Amino acid sequence: MTNIHFDSDHDDVKRRERLYDGDIYVYSPTPGSQRLCELARQMCETAFAPYHPPSAQDHLSVEQYIEILKELKPGFIHHPDCKQFIPQLLADLGCDLTDTYFDVPRLRSACSGDFLKTGLAYAFKPHRDTWYSPPQSQLNWWMPVYPIEAGNTMAFHPNYWHTPVANSSCQFNYQDWNQTGRKQAANQSTTKDTRVQSEALEPLQLEPDIRITCPPGGVVVFSAAQLHSTVPNLTGVTRFSIDFRTVNQCDFQADRGAPNLDNLSTGTTMMDYRRGTDLESFSEEEIQLDANRIPTAIHPTPKRLVDAATKSSSD
Repeated sequence: MTNIHFDSDHDDVKRRERLYDGDIYVYSPTPGSQRLCELARQMCETAFAPYHPPSAQDHLSVEQYIEILKELKPGFIHHPDCKQFIPQLLADLGCDLTDTYFDVPRLRSACSGDFLKTGLAYAFKPHRDTWYSPPQSQLNWWMPVYPIEAGNTMAFHPNYWHTPVANSSCQFNYQDWNQTGRKQAANQSTTKDTRVQSEALEPLQLEPDIRITCPPGGVVVFSAAQLHSTVPNLTGVTRFSIDFRTVNQCDFQADRGAPNLDNLSTGTTMMDYRRGTDLESFSEEEIQLDANRIPTAIHPTPKRLVDAATKSSSD
């Protein structure tokens, strides 16, 4: 059973244990998360001026919107203040920064209706982040930038915490993605995203789901192994959110993390994380250790399903 902990006083060790067992943690805004969201709001409001970002899609063409995102999203990712605000957020919530490594924060936009669901505003299908080459100990941190509601948040699908999903992760390699898929985001069709990404290969029963609504700067923490998706947004306003990921060095070295039910992705994301104290990366030995791992899923997807899906997508 998935438990949701609100403003828990669990220390980081117990929290990580519970997250690896499928629980979800939700926190009220912290000084660090508020600073991170304020930066995102300032950048969004400058980029979309004179329009309010959540309603800007009502005033712009899809092509104009994409041109704004081309500058806005990379600008946020690489803004130097993010490297200060994320460690502050992590310290606010009890992480030991000497053992906690984080990657760059990403600014996401989920437009309302069918305005834009591809490329830079890709609407994620139900997936586990573990299908995209991270260590099983990766944790995800997510927060809304503007007010949200149940109709434009994200959904968790807890029935699949113990249930494997047939998926195409065996085709995904993170290093290949960096060379091809990520660079193609801005050039996708406005109606169809053609990049090869890990996805489910079977129909999913997505209800009941869990939808968490928290105020701007509120923080949701969950395991990369949680099956989750972007809620179809019919609210009339665009959702803007921030997410980033962490890996605890002690857990990685001890091979602690969520169980691997169905992930067969290759490559590694380990070179993306930076230590909270000094922004140093993992050692080359640690990066290679993860890169050389042979993913062992408890219930791997039969190759015939992947081959059939590959053939279908190419027809």
